[in-house]
Amino acid sequence: MQRNPYTMKKVNSFVTFVLLLTNSITFAQQPVSVGVEGGRVQGTVEDGLTVYRGIPFAAPPVGDLRWKAPQPVARWEGVRDTKKFAPAAVQGGNTPSGKSEDCLYLNVWSPVKTATERIPVLVWIYGGGFSFGATSDPNYSGEKLAQKGVVVVSIAYRVGPLGFLAHPQLSAENPQHVSGNYGLLDMIAGLKWVQRNIAAFGGDPAKVTIFGESAGGIAVSMLCASPQAKGLFHGAISQSGGSFGPTRPTTYPGENMKRLDEAEKAGEAYAQKAGASSIAELRKLDADKLPGGWGVGSSWPIVDGYVIPDDQHKLYGAGNYNQTPILVGYNSDEGASFSPPKTPDDYIESTNKRYGPFADDLSKAYPVGSTTVPKTARDLMRDAAFGWQTWSWAKLQAGTSKKKVFYYYFDQHPDYPADSPKAGYGSGHGQEVSYVFGHIDPTNPQTTKTDLAISNAMGTYWTNFAKHGDPNGKGVPQWPVFTNTKPAVMYFSQTPHIGPVPSSAALTVLDRYFTWRRTPEGEAWAK
Repeated sequence: MQRNPYTMKKVNSFVTFVLLLTNSITFAQQPVSVGVEGGRVQGTVEDGLTVYRGIPFAAPPVGDLRWKAPQPVARWEGVRDTKKFAPAAVQGGNTPSGKSEDCLYLNVWSPVKTATERIPVLVWIYGGGFSFGATSDPNYSGEKLAQKGVVVVSIAYRVGPLGFLAHPQLSAENPQHVSGNYGLLDMIAGLKWVQRNIAAFGGDPAKVTIFGESAGGIAVSMLCASPQAKGLFHGAISQSGGSFGPTRPTTYPGENMKRLDEAEKAGEAYAQKAGASSIAELRKLDADKLPGGWGVGSSWPIVDGYVIPDDQHKLYGAGNYNQTPILVGYNSDEGASFSPPKTPDDYIESTNKRYGPFADDLSKAYPVGSTTVPKTARDLMRDAAFGWQTWSWAKLQAGTSKKKVFYYYFDQHPDYPADSPKAGYGSGHGQEVSYVFGHIDPTNPQTTKTDLAISNAMGTYWTNFAKHGDPNGKGVPQWPVFTNTKPAVMYFSQTPHIGPVPSSAALTVLDRYFTWRRTPEGEAWAK
């Protein structure tokens, strides 16, 4: 019997309509299988969201792929279960999901009710000094942010020497003749995956915002400066991040970057320590037999001329970066979290060692007590590592881009009594993360109404920024754009309110040090 083309067209249209209708009804009501690069993945339904944990976005970086750029993910048969977080990258200590060299996975929290929705995307990059970190950390669980109307993605990356080892032999085998920065390349591969696949989860690939804290926030600034990440995101949020200090063979917080040749020398020393005479031998060693830990070998991104073309301060000064709106800030007492000097003499000695001819001026700008090391002195560490980086980033972008800049200062903490061991302390490093992700426990007796209000405000600002490139909207106080003529800062301290740049006079002294460090005299002194 001959088929009527018109009738068949109507039938096919009806089938398509039924499939779309079925998808729209069930997407957030039962586990959904979606197709991505590599195959299909099955999620779970949790609190009105569809959640996918442990989706591979690149091939396992093992064997000959150790210390190489991430490669395309291998295909799998059937439907892959994504109920559990994948193991974290190999690192010292333990993580909630274990650890493995096979670690390039990401997670998705989606609030959409139909597969055809296109909503903004927030992509989280964890911190940990580029030596630690895992997407499975409970503080990074994305459900609260996703419930505010965005798709949340968290991506894993290689850390420590497995993520950042540079070596002459690795540079020789690389098409760009560089090595190191594999962890950053993992992030870039994850963002490319988002561009190609996030629509399957209801995300809009044209509205992707990256956000991260500590090393994750530093990585955000690096991605903003990397030509390899161009076009992969449309907004950037950095929490206690930024990397605008000059390179230095002997690194310090805020001056963490080495150049390729310096990092290669460190890599040769690392191979020698591991007892390997070649990269081939080093690749044969079990990952858990490799020397590891904080700062061992090349454990930090480097200026390689490819992923990171140059000193970021110079790149930004020339307007040579990926220009997107930014939201950047740091915490009031970051210096308390990094083994501050115990005595005034220790403080003076360490300041002289690092800052040389600027030590006296900086000791006056960040004064120590006669018998104690108070917050005024701890703030030198805070500003060198985070405050000056954020301030410089905001000023440079405000001067070289029409994209909006939003600046914050997190100072939410109890008012400690004078006889408390914490008297005079502010908000430590990483304290804001649980506020941003909405994981402040309302049943905890120590939780205050202002904690809950600050958390809700930060989550709203962050998701508004992802939606509009601007944190402002209904239900939150107005957050002015930061400019070099009106440097307004949003304070998260009991209430969200506007204030000046913290320690601005001291920052100008520190700025003179960093400016001098970029002179021939300053470069020679640091070697």
